[in-house]
Amino acid sequence: MTAEYQVNGSVAVITLNNPPVNGLGLSTRTAAVAGIKQALADDAVKAIIITGAGKAFSGGADIKEFNSPKALAEPSLHTLIATVENSTKPVIAAIHSVAMGGGLELALGCHYRVALPGAQIALPEVKLGLLPGAGGTQRLPRVLGLEMALNMIVSGTPVLSEKLAKTALFDELLPADSDLLAGATAFANKVADVRPLPKVRDRKVDYPNHEAFLQFSRNTVKAMSGPFPAPLECVETVAATVTKKFEDGLKFERDRFLHLIQTTESKSLRHAFISERQCSKVPDVPADTPVRAIKSAAVIGAGTMGGGIAMNFLNAGIPVKLLETKQEALDKGMATIRKNYENTMKKGKLTQEKFDQRMALLSGTLSYDDIGQADIVVEAVFEDMGVKETVFRKLDEVMKQGAILASNTSTLDVNKIAAFTQRPQDVIGLHFFSPANVMKLLEIVRGAKTGKDVLATALALSKKLKKTGVVSGVCDGFIGNRMIEQYSRQAGFLLEEGCLPEQVDKAIEKFGFAMGPFRMGDLAGNDIGWYIRKRRYVESPEISYSKTADLLCEMGRFGQKTGAGWYDYKAGDRKAYPSEVVNAMIVKHSADIGVERRKISDQEIVERLVFAMVNEAALILEEGIAMRASDIDMVYLTGYGFPLFRGGPMFYADTVGLPNVLAAIEKYGRGHHGEAWKPAPLLLRLAAEGKTFNG
Repeated sequence: MTAEYQVNGSVAVITLNNPPVNGLGLSTRTAAVAGIKQALADDAVKAIIITGAGKAFSGGADIKEFNSPKALAEPSLHTLIATVENSTKPVIAAIHSVAMGGGLELALGCHYRVALPGAQIALPEVKLGLLPGAGGTQRLPRVLGLEMALNMIVSGTPVLSEKLAKTALFDELLPADSDLLAGATAFANKVADVRPLPKVRDRKVDYPNHEAFLQFSRNTVKAMSGPFPAPLECVETVAATVTKKFEDGLKFERDRFLHLIQTTESKSLRHAFISERQCSKVPDVPADTPVRAIKSAAVIGAGTMGGGIAMNFLNAGIPVKLLETKQEALDKGMATIRKNYENTMKKGKLTQEKFDQRMALLSGTLSYDDIGQADIVVEAVFEDMGVKETVFRKLDEVMKQGAILASNTSTLDVNKIAAFTQRPQDVIGLHFFSPANVMKLLEIVRGAKTGKDVLATALALSKKLKKTGVVSGVCDGFIGNRMIEQYSRQAGFLLEEGCLPEQVDKAIEKFGFAMGPFRMGDLAGNDIGWYIRKRRYVESPEISYSKTADLLCEMGRFGQKTGAGWYDYKAGDRKAYPSEVVNAMIVKHSADIGVERRKISDQEIVERLVFAMVNEAALILEEGIAMRASDIDMVYLTGYGFPLFRGGPMFYADTVGLPNVLAAIEKYGRGHHGEAWKPAPLLLRLAAEGKTFNG
């Protein structure tokens, strides 16, 4: 049973027991309703306590039942709360650790609430593009007041129970070290005979001049919520607490909840939420696979990437040795890390104590002999196989047995890198994204011989470093960069056919990307792509590229670092200004290759950039490089600025409809560089069968 029933003297105790957070799934709701009925039928029982086993009172909905019939099956959460509220014997919620979402709504349906300090109290539904759907928007303002409740509901941010001690949410806040059940039982005995039973629904929300406050809230929330409808809907439903009777407010909340659950934005957020939890699951690596202890780390290379990677370990409290070949480069790298932390301190986001702790964990060296005892070493040197070979042969010599040897390569063959060592089982790709101390994504590249324990350790480490770890197989570019190459190729072809950089960037940014391909190139450095293309011209001569990017690099315009790229830049100003020189070069290039420039719509720009990625991703899925479509979505949501409200490229393709995606791909295949548009077999099959990538 996921809710247990027992009687202590004259008090019945219903303990929610559905690990990890006592999610209110169908079996838990059923058992809880049965418990209330059993207590009501027992004359010896005078009061009822509802509490949670383990690490939570209740975290709310059971995510295992998301989007399934069980989520709405009877007894629904509404039915459970109504059963509690209408109980003829007092029901007391005994809260500890976590009371969120439906868990808090259940507590609000109880007649009384007692809590321990340190409990996290929240209605976080807005983070899934929803609003509290079981009375939360109607009951919370009745105990916290309009303003405090609205802030909590619109932000979804947890508040500690002691900060709410003086509100009507809690009837008693117990001392920190007390026994919750003993305290709740004493309280239950005290109120067992009190009648009438207090109900939150009977309380009034009194807020002088509420119209002005609510209008101010609407304006503020509208300005901040961007494309997401849920925050504004939260304001409207909370407003119902002062403009409607309780039952009407409850009905209004239900209507708005059912409306939001159907929106693409909410579906996208829920997809991202579940996908993030899925991507750490590897079918052939059981959850109980032993992991190696990571108590110390070494990073090879103190450049931008190496320094950023080192900061991740320092932030997690893991000591790091930074290795460089020259003292000057090492000093520069160490100084950059210090400066980054000092800037964070200036913003008030880091204390002096934390700064001192992190810097104390950092040391530098010019000798490989000093890093041999590290549990993991991450190589972050130049993206060239010859350079990687030198490093990995040396690491194989000096590193202790059982150390994990990781490469931060973004495109190179991890199996080849592993073959430079006598211990390929210990080699793995850990592809951090720049800036490595900020970006959430960590592509974990599993080589053919990577040990299962090494993969399990890398996944556990990604969580410790507060990263979203996504497993990829070995191929050129892995998941993210292999797809972005098709996106970049199309961006180049669009220039040849009639676009200028600004039009392409504006169209994709309007679609929701944080940055268009040309602004992104200028930020990352156009010379990086140039270097990769030169390698491709030799290794894959059959792949065609627009020559515009090469011509740009031949002009020495590598981006922001040289003060000029696709755009012009001014000293001390990161704003991109359209460049007459570049635009003239693009127009001349079209003439040189005999392409007549034409007017291109924003819709075509977006479809070509996004669907080129989707088509490549279908190949990645079919080849087994990615385990699931949702993993690809996580790579793009956390590493490439794909708009969250669209759920990732594969989810977006599902939303558009795969037959429509295929039709667009076939249309573009009849145009300039049509060979870049061969539909992936998986896309053809799914479209024909009326299925989806995330089916």
